Amino acid sequence: MRGTGKADVFVMLAHPVGHAKSPGAFNEIFEQKGLDSLMVPVSCRPEDFDTFWAGITATENIRGAIISVPYKSTIYSKCAAAHDRAARVQSVNSVRRQADGTWYADNFDGVGFIDALNANKHQIAGRKILQVGAGGAGASLAYCLAEAGAAEIRLTDIERDRAQKLASLVAKAFPACRIDVGDPDPSGMHMAINATPVGMHAGDPFPFDVTRLTPEMTVVDIIMEPAETPLLRLARERGCRIQPGRPMMDFQIKAMSAFFDIDRKDRANG
Repeated sequence: MRGTGKADVFVMLAHPVGHAKSPGAFNEIFEQKGLDSLMVPVSCRPEDFDTFWAGITATENIRGAIISVPYKSTIYSKCAAAHDRAARVQSVNSVRRQADGTWYADNFDGVGFIDALNANKHQIAGRKILQVGAGGAGASLAYCLAEAGAAEIRLTDIERDRAQKLASLVAKAFPACRIDVGDPDPSGMHMAINATPVGMHAGDPFPFDVTRLTPEMTVVDIIMEPAETPLLRLARERGCRIQPGRPMMDFQIKAMSAFFDIDRKDRANG
């Protein structure tokens, strides 16, 4: 039976939260496994965040949380410790309660992204990659692409200074990868990635110059809804290999499940 007084409770925090897919996915897993666990979508206004987070921390039976926009960086500062993946971008998408009641942070954006590419046999090592978007998810992706052996990454972002800062940090961490900031032009690239929300809404422009796409390229979009964005549809019509956003989430959920220890294999963990 689920939802008893002994239930492990998890939350999914975003503002707004109505688009979130994680609560449904996790609750389905809990149901399939017969776990007395729940994941609840929650939201709060940014001006109320400190009060809200104090309440979450004080709620003893909340074992973990998935974090989305706009709180990924804010919650990083609330954590007592973090995995290197989260620390290097100072941004989280998952936190779990430690045995002493403090929070431990991790970031699975890049993990899910790389695992999804590998599962679909998209080559990363030695490749030249255009990445549009250097925000929270984009930062995690850039580090993980460099770590996975990308030969070259061209970053572009509407905030050029943000892209420059990220490029500098990634280059320092992974000097074997050539990384610079340039225009949203996929010419000469093996892979082009949209790591922005552009494409979620009807009438959005393309995130990069799609007239330069050629059939030997792979086009990746991290947007999950629509499942096939206009960018991916056009890329497919031009003969490109494509990768939609849902597999990234599926692999993140797998990694998060282990992070949260949903089966309670380690009773000392929170």
